[in-house]
Amino acid sequence: ALWQAEHVKQRLEKVHPGLAVELLPMTTRGDQLLDQRLDTVGGKGLFNKELENAMLDGRAELAVHSMKDVPADMPPGFEIAAILDREDPRDAFVSNKVRRLDELKGDAVLGTSSLRRAAQVKERHPGLGLKLLRGNVETRLAKLDRGEDDAIGLAVAGLVRLGLEARIAERLAPDTSLPAPGQGAIGIECLSGRSDVRALVAPLAEAGGAGCVGAEGAVCVGFGGS
Repeated sequence: ALWQAEHVKQRLEKVHPGLAVELLPMTTRGDQLLDQRLDTVGGKGLFNKELENAMLDGRAELAVHSMKDVPADMPPGFEIAAILDREDPRDAFVSNKVRRLDELKGDAVLGTSSLRRAAQVKERHPGLGLKLLRGNVETRLAKLDRGEDDAIGLAVAGLVRLGLEARIAERLAPDTSLPAPGQGAIGIECLSGRSDVRALVAPLAEAGGAGCVGAEGAVCVGFGGS
């Protein structure tokens, strides 16, 4: 999240010479509940509520999100002002033991924080064990390196942005692990009606990415997903 915020800061300051962007790092409820599955304690909105409160009370003008973590139905009073160029949207299979998901033995354990990934892995590989894996990317990789899991599932985009692309054993095809709607895309949220903020971030927007993310979100809503 801090990488994404710094990325947006640098791009804004580059396209608007003289503009100073201040970062307001925050720890959200979703970051704190590391021993529970998100779908049981409030869903993706746990990552966003504190950031939206900061915009409501004037501490911040915008928030930066991974679009896969933004609920399909935006809360009233907020909007996504821009979606940036999209990174590879696929899921990454990461392991120190094998190079492909299909090579995991039946009693192996795969760690993931995603109910979506877990459901797809369980259907295709019913013998594999699944284990809840929360925390930031470095925390999850450290658990893998300590041997707590045989493999883990992450987003390719996060690993690439953090310079950890070499840790990817396999980029999973969508028919093996369908990515989350919006995965790999960075979005900028602001209060509805803030035309000044929309104008500042407009040069960062990438129309094709926004079209894809919008279509994926619409399909998700159509199926009753968040």
